[in-house]
Amino acid sequence: MFAGFILWLLSFAAVAQEQQTYCNPINIDYTYSIVHASRGWSFRSGADPAVVPFRGEYYMFVTRSQGYWHSKDLRHWKFIRPQSWYFESSNAPGAWPMGDSVLLALGNPASAQSVIYTDNPKVGSWRGAPSVLPVTLHDPALFVDDDKRVYLYHESSNTHPLQGMELNPKHYFLPKGENKKLIALDPEKHGWERFGENHTDTTAGYLEGAWMTKYNGKYYLQYAAPGTQWNVYADGVYTADTPLGPFTYQEYSPFSYKRGGFIRGAGHGSTVQDPWSDWWHYGTMVIGINFNFERRIGQFPAGFDKDGQLYTNTAYGDYPHYLPSPENKKRGSLFTGWMLLSYNKPVEASSAQKNHVPENVVDESIKSFWVAQTNKPGEWLQIDLEQASDVYAVQLNYHDYKSNIFGKPDTLYHQYLLEYSLDGKEWNTLVDKRQSKQDVPNDYVELPRPQKARYVRFTNYHVPTPNLAISGLRVFGKGAGRIPATPAKFSVARSSDRLQAKLAWQPVKGAQGYHLYYGIAPDKLYNSVMIYQETKYDLNALNVNPAYYFRVEAFSENGISKTSKIIKAE
Repeated sequence: MFAGFILWLLSFAAVAQEQQTYCNPINIDYTYSIVHASRGWSFRSGADPAVVPFRGEYYMFVTRSQGYWHSKDLRHWKFIRPQSWYFESSNAPGAWPMGDSVLLALGNPASAQSVIYTDNPKVGSWRGAPSVLPVTLHDPALFVDDDKRVYLYHESSNTHPLQGMELNPKHYFLPKGENKKLIALDPEKHGWERFGENHTDTTAGYLEGAWMTKYNGKYYLQYAAPGTQWNVYADGVYTADTPLGPFTYQEYSPFSYKRGGFIRGAGHGSTVQDPWSDWWHYGTMVIGINFNFERRIGQFPAGFDKDGQLYTNTAYGDYPHYLPSPENKKRGSLFTGWMLLSYNKPVEASSAQKNHVPENVVDESIKSFWVAQTNKPGEWLQIDLEQASDVYAVQLNYHDYKSNIFGKPDTLYHQYLLEYSLDGKEWNTLVDKRQSKQDVPNDYVELPRPQKARYVRFTNYHVPTPNLAISGLRVFGKGAGRIPATPAKFSVARSSDRLQAKLAWQPVKGAQGYHLYYGIAPDKLYNSVMIYQETKYDLNALNVNPAYYFRVEAFSENGISKTSKIIKAE
C-alpha cells in the first residue's frame, strides 16, 4: 500500500510539473463569502483582481478573500494568510509596488481608507499609514510612476465620475492637490456601457474598477462597466500624456470583453507583464446563482499593437490556453486548439436531485448544475463522447448548492477519480486525485499525454460541501471528424443609432457554434463573441463614431473552420 501511495505521489508530481496550460476560470482556492452569512447564502467568490509584480514575483489581491495569492511566474498561485489584514477582508483592492522595497495596498470595506504597506508580503506584516484619506473611496487603484510619484484612482457608481488624485508618500500618503474628476460613462455613444444582460436595461450603468498602465510614455486609464453581475461586464480605456489627464476615449473600447461561452465577463481587472515581457489581463467573470456577486477570475493574453492599441484576446477564452512561458513569443496564438469534446453529449449519473439533472454538466453554462442525491464516495457521472477522440485535458467545475460554509476554513479539499474507456466496459485511470488534499473548486488537469477515449467517468471520493454539485465536466481534445465548413451568406446590418449590429449567416453542418470577431480596422479584429448553435446575433456593444469590421468562423469538437470574408459596416 505504501509503495502504491509513493507511485501516486510521483505521478501527481509529474502532472503538476508538466502542466503548460490553464483554463478559465482559473483554478485557485476561492474564499467563501462572509457578507451574507446571516442570510445563509453560502458561495465562493473571487473578483476585481489586482495583480502586481514585486521583487520579480507576483501578488494577486481579490475582493473579500481574507488574504491574497502569490505566484513566482503567473503560472501557479498559492494563498497567503497575512499576519495582519482587514478584519472584513479587502474590498475591490488596489495595490502597487514602490520599487522593490514596499508593496502598497488599499481596500478597506468600510470605505474610510488608509494606505497600508509591507516589505514582506509573503508573511503579510502589513502596517497602516497614520492617516485617513479625506474622501470616501470605492474601487481604489494605486499607481506609482517612474518618477516615484503616487496616484490614486477611485469610484464605483452609476452617478459619479471616476476620480483621481496624487498622494504624498512623504506625508502619510495624504492627498497632494485636488481630487479631480477624470472620466464618466457616455452610454448614448458607447453601447457597451449600457446596463443589464446583453446591455438591454435602461438603468444607468456603473463606472468602476480603475486600473492604470503606462506604456511607451502614454497613460492607459482602464475602467469597468456596466455592472459586475452581467454577462457583458467589460473593461474600456482612456489615454493621456499625464497620470491625471486630460483623457481621451479610445474608440476600440471595450478592450476586454467576453460575452459568450461557459462563463462570461472580463471586466474590473488588471493588466500586467509576465517575466518574459508578455502582457496579460486579469478580469472578473460571473456565476451569479447564489448571489449576484458570485464570481470567478479570468486570465487572458493581452498586449499593445504597433499603433499602441491595448487589446485582450478572449476568443475561446474558457478553453485551454498556454500558461505564461518563454516559448509564447514563438507560438503567436496562445490558444491550444484543444476543442470541447463533451458539449451536449449523452450523460448518465448515479443519482440526481430534481431540477438539477446530469445534462447540466455538458450544456456549457456555469449557471446550471447537477446535484447528486448524496455527497458520499461513489456518486458518479459518465459522458459518452460519441466517437473515440484524443483527450488532452479535463476541467471539473464544482458548484455551491446549500453549502453552509463561510470564510476560509482549513478543512476544504476535493478527492475524485477520472477514468476513460473506448467501449464503456474496460476502464483506465485518467486522473487520480483520491488522495489529494487540495481545494480545487474549478479544477483543471492537463494530461501528461493525450489519451484515446470515447467515455469519460467521474467518481466522487470527497467534497467539503454537504452537497455534491457540478456545473461543468468539460473534456477537451481533438475529435476524429471533419473540420466544419466556413459559414456562408454572412451579413451585417448596423442600426440607425449605430450602437448595434445585426449579424446572420447560414448554419454549418456539424458545427457546435460560431465565433464572431470584430474591431475598428480590418487588421484589428480583437473583440470576439462565442455563440453556440444560433446563426444570428444582435451585437449591441458598438461605439457611435467608428466604422466596424466583422468576420465569422464555425467550430466543432473537430476544429475551427476557415474564416469568412471581412465585412465592413459604416
